[in-house]
Amino acid sequence: MIDERKAAAIMAAVSLYMQSEEEAMLQPARPEHEAPAAPLRLWGVAGRQSTMQLRNLMQLKAFHGSRLR
Repeated sequence: MIDERKAAAIMAAVSLYMQSEEEAMLQPARPEHEAPAAPLRLWGVAGRQSTMQLRNLMQLKAFHGSRLR
């Protein structure tokens, strides 16, 4: 069987582990850091908007031809 020294060492290790788990549960939870939001790049937004407007004008001209003039 297990001699008394080994049993005492096992019980001390289990007791220490349980104590450390209890202390961890009592500590306030640390808030997780949220990833910073991507910065709004106004030049990129303006570029995409102008591209969409140009594409819209091209589609109007291609589908409707000179009837809009």
